[in-house]
Amino acid sequence: MVTIRDVAKKAGVSISTASYALNDSGPVSQETRQRVLKAAQELKYHPNANARHLRSSKTNTIGLIVSDLAGPFFSELIRGVQEKTLAADYDLMAISAIGGFDSTAAKFLKERRTDAIIIFAHNLDDGLIKSAARRDMPIVLIDRPIEGKYIINIKVDNFEGAYKATEYLISRGHEEIAYISGSEDSYDNEQRFEGYKAALEANGMKYNPDLIYRGNFVEAGGYAAAKLMISKGYVPRAIFAANDEMAIGAINAFGESGVKVGEDVAIIGFDDIRIARYVVPPLTTMRQPTYEIGCLAVNLVLRALAGDFPESKIMLPAELIIRRSCGE
Repeated sequence: MVTIRDVAKKAGVSISTASYALNDSGPVSQETRQRVLKAAQELKYHPNANARHLRSSKTNTIGLIVSDLAGPFFSELIRGVQEKTLAADYDLMAISAIGGFDSTAAKFLKERRTDAIIIFAHNLDDGLIKSAARRDMPIVLIDRPIEGKYIINIKVDNFEGAYKATEYLISRGHEEIAYISGSEDSYDNEQRFEGYKAALEANGMKYNPDLIYRGNFVEAGGYAAAKLMISKGYVPRAIFAANDEMAIGAINAFGESGVKVGEDVAIIGFDDIRIARYVVPPLTTMRQPTYEIGCLAVNLVLRALAGDFPESKIMLPAELIIRRSCGE
C-alpha cells in the first residue's frame, strides 16, 4: 500500500511537507503543493481515513445503537437515520445492544468511536451513557428517561398513547381489557402500562392483575400469551398489546384456535410497524412516527456538533390508527 512516505520521497520533500500539501493545512508554496499532488496521483495514493480521523479527533461518523437490528420496529427508524446521515455527508455505524453491559454496544460507548451517538435501547447502563456523553460526542436518547449534560431526549408520549388505546376499546363497549406487557425493565412498557391502568380508573373500571400477560415485546411472547388465555378457557373480549409484534403473535395464535379477531376478541397494538396493515385482520394500533424520529435525531446531533445545542427534552404524540382488528 502506498504511504505518505512514498509520496514525500517521490516529490522530494519531507513527510510533514507532503502532509501539509495533501491536507492544505500548512505553509507550503503552490509549486511544492502541485508537485506533491502530482506525485500522489501518479502513485495512486489514498489517505488513510482512520489515521486522519485519529489526528483530528473527528470520525465523521454517527453511531446508532438499537435493542435489536433485526427487529421490524426499528427498520423505519434506521431508514430515517441513514437517509439524514448520508445527506449530511456522515457515515453511519449501527449496532445492536443485545448483551447489555457486556455487549459490543457498551464497548462502543466506552471507546467513543463516533462523533455522536443515537440510542434506542433499554438494556444499556445509565451510568455508562452519562459518562460517554460530552461536548464533542453528544448523545440523543430515544425513550430513555436519562438526564445529563450533552444528552438530548426524544420521547413518544407512551402514557397518553396507551391511555388513548385503552379508552378506544372502552368506547367500543369492552368492560374487561387484558394487557400483554413488554419487557419489565423497559421505560416504554412502564409508561404504557401506567397509561392502560389510568384509562381503566378514569372510566370507573377496576384493574385486574389476572388480565396481565407477559410478552417481552416479541411476536413469540404475544403468541404464547394468547395460547395461555385459550388454555385457561377464557379469552377476554379486548386486548391491548404493548407493541405490534406481540399483537400480531396473538392474532396468529387466535387464528389457529378458531378465535375470530375483530369478532370474538378485539386487539389493539402500539407502534404501527409496516406489517401491521397487512395481517388478517389489519391491526388497529397507536402509531409512533419512527421514521420521523430517526430524521429528527440526526438533525439534533448535527446541531449539537455545530455548537448549537438544542432543547434537551422533546415529546412527540402517538396517533390512533383504526383498522379491523377491533371490529368493523
